[in-house]
Amino acid sequence: MKKRKILLGKELESRAKELGVSLDHLYSEAGINEPELQRRVLEAERSLRENRLWIIAFISAIASVVSAIAAWIAVGK
Repeated sequence: MKKRKILLGKELESRAKELGVSLDHLYSEAGINEPELQRRVLEAERSLRENRLWIIAFISAIASVVSAIAAWIAVGK
């Protein structure tokens, strides 16, 4: 598994905007709450990965059904 660099500053804000992560309630007089923004970005990235895995699992299930049908037809002939 590839280890990812933890983003900070403008890179973090840029990635958050790219993912559509909300920046609401992150700014204060001290600046941006980076740990919270990092958490939100990581959660958004995790959600994207899970979405992709669901698609792969669905395609795999379809391939299994097709394979089972092909084997059933081959045995029937």
